[in-house]
Amino acid sequence: MSALFRFDVLARAGRARRGRLQLPHGDVETPAFMPVGTRAAVKGVTSEMLVDLGAEIVLANTYHLHLRPGDDLIARLGGLHTFMGWSRPMLTDSGGYQVFSLASRRTLSEDGVVFQSHLDGRSYKLTPESAVDIQSRLGADITMTLDECPSWPATERDVDAAVSRTLRWARRARTRFDALRSGGVTDVARPTPGQVQFGIVQGGTYPHLREASAAGTVGIGFDGYAIGGLSVGEPIDAMLETAAKTAALLPADQPRYLMGVGTPSDLIQAVARGIDLFDCVLPTRNARNGQLFTRHGPLNIRNARYAEDPRPIDAECGCPTCRHYSRAYLRHLAMAGEIGSSTLNTVHNLFFYLDTMGSIRKAIEFGTVEDLERTFLEAYSRRQPTSDD
Repeated sequence: MSALFRFDVLARAGRARRGRLQLPHGDVETPAFMPVGTRAAVKGVTSEMLVDLGAEIVLANTYHLHLRPGDDLIARLGGLHTFMGWSRPMLTDSGGYQVFSLASRRTLSEDGVVFQSHLDGRSYKLTPESAVDIQSRLGADITMTLDECPSWPATERDVDAAVSRTLRWARRARTRFDALRSGGVTDVARPTPGQVQFGIVQGGTYPHLREASAAGTVGIGFDGYAIGGLSVGEPIDAMLETAAKTAALLPADQPRYLMGVGTPSDLIQAVARGIDLFDCVLPTRNARNGQLFTRHGPLNIRNARYAEDPRPIDAECGCPTCRHYSRAYLRHLAMAGEIGSSTLNTVHNLFFYLDTMGSIRKAIEFGTVEDLERTFLEAYSRRQPTSDD
């Protein structure tokens, strides 16, 4: 483990942990939410805006950056931090999610995955080793191993095969990562000083497969651990139960990352089950579609009821959008198709997510996580905003 990497648990409330993650580009207070910058950009906002909103870590996508503009180009220009003007910590995924999301455009084998590019139709091969090399060139603080994310529902046999392959790939990825870090590989630039690697636990919603995957992944020995293969269509109760049981199988002194989750209520419920890190496209994607998150539940700013509403999105929110703009104006921008609509909505949603994580951290410190969880569940269980929201 690198001297530039450290994870400390500062407080506990039940299974919830309040921690601090020390990384080469700075500290991250946990539990933390990572805005998703798939192509080295969080849609709708700049890196400077992310800093102002309080983001401490972002996520970028290995597969998409490998295709365009290319990890070699990014490396020549000083790495991904310099390329996108982001000086704080960063996590890059491995491309494993694309094994799931681009199933119609890929061929899977023991060696790796061959993708047919959605850009130009060319074939690109991604292996456990090349995923490590690409992330080394990108220069992220946290890198992920290549995994096979099965769809849901999937048979026990198929999930078992995915778990076994993911473990074999994880061993290859760790071997390559250690060789890069020690200087034993000469054809790829050495990784960012202090760069670390997380392993990924698969297993669908089958408890015994999750146990086998967790045991095998922990046995290889990584700097942190992710829970993959959830939020792919399974019921929310199954997701939370699986996340809780898997988290309990992972080392208590290392960070736990639940990939691709979720709504505000998902986050607080997962934190209460022992999770430290999250990423999800919901706040940015939903912002572009007009859905805004508030302390009283979500609202759709395109709704006609807001056409003459002078109030901010959320009277208790301190984001720039809520401080300066009314619901009526935001609805006008959305209906007119103005670019500013996406930006202002995204600013609010990201602020809401990041501010919510701050509230969760305080709740852990004060032992009030159950109260906060109950508040969120009440707000987000409603299908529609109330008439006076």
